[in-house]
Amino acid sequence: MTTKTYIVEHLDDELGPWSELEYITIAKESNQAGAKFCLSSVPPSLALPQALQEVPGFTAETRSVEIIYAESKSRVCLLDPSAKKELSPEDGEVFDTYLFGGILGDDPPRDRTSELRKKGFEGRRLGPKQMTTDTAVRVTRFVVQDKLPLDEIPYIDYPELRINKNESTEMPFRYVKGSDGQCIMPEGMIELIKKDSEKGFGDLF
Repeated sequence: MTTKTYIVEHLDDELGPWSELEYITIAKESNQAGAKFCLSSVPPSLALPQALQEVPGFTAETRSVEIIYAESKSRVCLLDPSAKKELSPEDGEVFDTYLFGGILGDDPPRDRTSELRKKGFEGRRLGPKQMTTDTAVRVTRFVVQDKLPLDEIPYIDYPELRINKNESTEMPFRYVKGSDGQCIMPEGMIELIKKDSEKGFGDLF
């Protein structure tokens, strides 16, 4: 099977702590699955964290996706909430590269994927619920590499995280349920959410 590549088109001038944890997780999980992870459209001025750069199979590109894949656009699948078709195991034979736009974890969604949609990449949906970026890549990998249909992946929707004994917060996303029955989240993410809960999610990305 052709090596799969997962690409996030980084549509920000900065890299917030939330995205940093997600990208490190995506890079490590992709490497463990024999796949590659690439950040495209990275501003030359943006210093990526050392922990991300050290993961085997990770690359960063200042070029945009449509330039990198100008000659092979048909092999790239854009994960697009507005796409007509849902991602299926068969798409693992059709596409080599899976493209995620900016921050999927915006709440409410800002449809930043529309910037990539206009560039002519074929799209697939990951179901009706909003996912964080690492969850979207994880689900895509389960479908195209492990051949698991979308509706057979165990999910937890809108989990409630306990901040302290008096306070909890509902996460407005769909997550994959791990073998321990808990949401799969990047290492350090729960601590980050608790620490920054008073700021609101907008500052975390």
